This record gives sequence, C-alpha cells and structure tokens, in this order.
Amino acid sequence: MAKPFLSVIIPAYNEAKRLPLTLIDIDKHLDDQEYSYEIIVVDDGSTDDTAEIVKRFIPLINNLKLIENQENKGKGAVVRQGMLSAKGLWRLFMDADNSTSIVEFNKMITYFKSGYDIVIGSRSVKGSRLLPSQSICKRFLGNVGNLIIQAMLLPKVWDSQCGFKCFSDDAAEKIFSLTKIDKWGFDAEALALAKALKYRMKEIPIFWVNDFRSYVKFRDYLQVLFETVKIRWWLWRDAYDIKSDKY
Repeated sequence: MAKPFLSVIIPAYNEAKRLPLTLIDIDKHLDDQEYSYEIIVVDDGSTDDTAEIVKRFIPLINNLKLIENQENKGKGAVVRQGMLSAKGLWRLFMDADNSTSIVEFNKMITYFKSGYDIVIGSRSVKGSRLLPSQSICKRFLGNVGNLIIQAMLLPKVWDSQCGFKCFSDDAAEKIFSLTKIDKWGFDAEALALAKALKYRMKEIPIFWVNDFRSYVKFRDYLQVLFETVKIRWWLWRDAYDIKSDKY
C-alpha cells in the first residue's frame, strides 16, 4: 500500500464490547472518502477478547491492522507505538469508545490546508457539544486540572486531554520519538513538545458523546498533575534535548 493520507490509531485496553461499533463507524465513514487510509488498533495487553475481535474484523474492514502487546504499557505508550508505526501523512488518535466519531476529522482538513501541523479536538472551546453532560465532580476535576496544565505548560489550550488529536507525519515522528510519559499525562507532554518544537497547533470544537463507563479514575487525575510537574521539570532541564528557547 502506498503512503496513506490518513492513519487512525486506536489505543485499546479491554474494549471487546465497545470496539466493534467503533470499527464499524470508522469503516462506514472512511470507505466513502476519496483519500486513502489505514486503521491501526494497538491492544494494550487486554485480558478480554479485544485482540481477537480485531482479528475477526481484519478480513471485513479495509486496511485494518492490529498491534498486539502482551503486557499493559499505558495509554501514552501505546499511542506512541501507534503513531510511530503509522505511515499516514496525517496521524489521528481517537478513543476506542468512539466518544468522538471519525466524522469530526473532516473538520480538521481545512486547518491542515491552512498550514497547521497539529489539530486537536476540544470539549471546552466555543461550538463544542457534549452529550450527555459530564457529572459536576468530573467537570470540576477536569477544569482544575486544565488550569494547572495551562499555567505550567500550555497557556490558552483549553482541553489538552481530549482523546481526538491529529498530527502531520513530521510532527508525529519528531514529537512521539521524544515523549517519555507512558500513562495519562502523555497528551500534555505531546502538546508541550509541539510548542517547544514550534509546530503550528489549532484547537477546534468537537461533538463528544460522554460514556459513563469511562476507565478514568480519580487517581488518574492526580497522576496527570504529577506528570505535568515532571514534564515542566524535564523542559527546564532540557531532558528532551531540543534546546528550545520557549522554555
């Protein structure tokens, strides 16, 4: 297969129940597009039938691939693995529960044509829609965490943690070859590195379907904040060896 226009990377851990409908939705949409694509599911050491489900779909869905890990590495690690294994000119990672449908990718194309290297979906900028709304507790934790991330790493980025982000091939390869965070803080790290490397980035509103079966726990919010401090320290110390004048 020639270099595809789009690579879709789906990190998956114990997603045997939710992943089939996501794959069907992606296939239905992309099959109607004029551009070429590949779909890469990265199984993060699932203990259910996630990998087997993907294998059953491979003969049915064009250009569907599976990267299977025997041990759980963390979302950041498998997104990195998928981004660096992908071949597309544009590399999008999205959640296995299809909280944001692949149809939102077409909104991003306009910004790529305008010269942006990275476009990220946002649940917090004007025009975004959430259905149903998140719980008060989850909104509070998310808002507090975002303010801390903005203060330490990403001023004026209103939703660094949304699981729908697309990178040019050049940006993906440079950024994800540098990332160190294997768990939930990888989003903030990738975007902080994008700023340090002076890539053009755009945050756009998306339609997000809130799934109350989310695997994100309270301790994960704390972990993101701890990892944000680590990223800030690494940037100060030039641990990434990028010698940027932005930090």
